[in-house]
Amino acid sequence: MQTTAEEKKSNRRLIYGLIAVAVLIGLAAAGFFLRQSSSRLAQLQEPQAGEVVAAFVGDLSASATASGKVRAAQAATLSVANPGRVVEILAPAGTRVFAGDPLLQLDRRDLLLQVERARQNVALSEANLEGLLAESSAADIAAAEAAVRSAQAALDELRQGPTAEEIAEYEANIRQQQAALASASASYTGALDSVKDSALASAEAELVSAQIAYDQAKEANEKFAFSFTHEALIDALEDLTIAQTRVDELRAGGSNQGSVDSAAADVSAAQANLQKLRADYDALLAGSSAAEIAAAEARLASAQADLADLLSDPSEQDLAVARAEIEQANISLSEAQETLDKATIVAPFAGLVTDVLVSIGELATGDVLQLVTSDLEVVLNVDELDIGSLAVGQPATITFEPWPDVETTGRVATISPRASTSADGLVTYEVLVAFEPLDKPVLVGMTADATLVTGKQDNVL
Repeated sequence: MQTTAEEKKSNRRLIYGLIAVAVLIGLAAAGFFLRQSSSRLAQLQEPQAGEVVAAFVGDLSASATASGKVRAAQAATLSVANPGRVVEILAPAGTRVFAGDPLLQLDRRDLLLQVERARQNVALSEANLEGLLAESSAADIAAAEAAVRSAQAALDELRQGPTAEEIAEYEANIRQQQAALASASASYTGALDSVKDSALASAEAELVSAQIAYDQAKEANEKFAFSFTHEALIDALEDLTIAQTRVDELRAGGSNQGSVDSAAADVSAAQANLQKLRADYDALLAGSSAAEIAAAEARLASAQADLADLLSDPSEQDLAVARAEIEQANISLSEAQETLDKATIVAPFAGLVTDVLVSIGELATGDVLQLVTSDLEVVLNVDELDIGSLAVGQPATITFEPWPDVETTGRVATISPRASTSADGLVTYEVLVAFEPLDKPVLVGMTADATLVTGKQDNVL
């Protein structure tokens, strides 16, 4: 059957009680023995008159002992606020640093660009506010007034419809284009009718003559085979080819097919121009559509609004919006600058770098470095039977495991209000003891033994 922590606690108290009773019994027996011895000594020897007994005044104290570990008075694990690539480690493990010293540097290139963009946004917002507060120039007002007049004239023209002069002008253009179409059609007909029977007969006669000349040149070249006969043969062949081409063109229906095609193209262009003029004329007579009038009205309203803005002072709402934009731009700049500053990890206090958790080139996303203060303290686990006699400020004597013969003084700094219970039911409280520095390399984690003065009486006889 297992024993509970409360039962163990009662058993320990019983044991301590029995020990106390035994001590009292022993003290009583010792007193009795001393009294008996004194009585016998008195019987054996009478005290001599004038004998002097020595007495002195001193200090009495009670104490409690406990063991613990050395730890730093302050420790921190530093982490990055935003993920970044490590470009430089400024304080490797073992480096002693002061508060504010840079320890580790992340890549800042993109962050610098963000700060610059934020500065530009601030400048643009401030320029916008200055533009609202500045007075309009005479040139800007004149240009805005001209734009209003132009938009108003265009709208009036659409609403009034075509004038008699515009209608007459369109009708004259149509008649002119009809004449151009008739001329192009005549040219096309003339090109087709240019081929005559007489021209064909003459061309055929020229072809016969060319053929005879070619045959003669060919016969002479075959008979004599001189250079000049060969050249004559070539010339005769060229003349024959030209004559044959002329006859072929006339028989095909035209003296020049290129002229016929050009005349046909002129006819097509004249017909297209005439159709467009008639369409524009019909649209002119029909008047402006509702969509055209609405668009013209919108252009006029926009021009009038621009002119009104130039002539009037900015509204309070516009100024409030502009100022809010400046404030927001400044907030964005502050945030960008803060993010840039956090890319450099600095020491929050003076101390010792105990570990660097990242390497150069690594993408840092969390903890990057560990730092402890140079001030050390001893952490004791004091039994609950002794904790009642301890108080903050009580003196202590401390030794360390590597130098058991070397002592330093200290004082109780804090007493934990919460107990810790071990697996066997032992209840302890954590007590922090601050101590004076030693001329020894005391390190975090060393074992320390402390004697705590729980009571003291001075000048006791």
